Amino acid sequence: MPISERRKEIKRRRHRRKKLTQLSKKLGKATVSEKTAIAEKIRSLTPGGGVIVQAWGLVKR
Repeated sequence: MPISERRKEIKRRRHRRKKLTQLSKKLGKATVSEKTAIAEKIRSLTPGGGVIVQAWGLVKR
């Protein structure tokens, strides 16, 4: 039986949350170039990535 659309979306949200947690932990020791790479990953990971990047203070200068 195929998985319902609701279950797929819940799975996607949980994966995004887990990935954002991992990226936020890496952010503490990251260099400037690593921070830009993390910001790009966040933008591509989720539709609201731009908001998260601004909240975390990773806005492009």
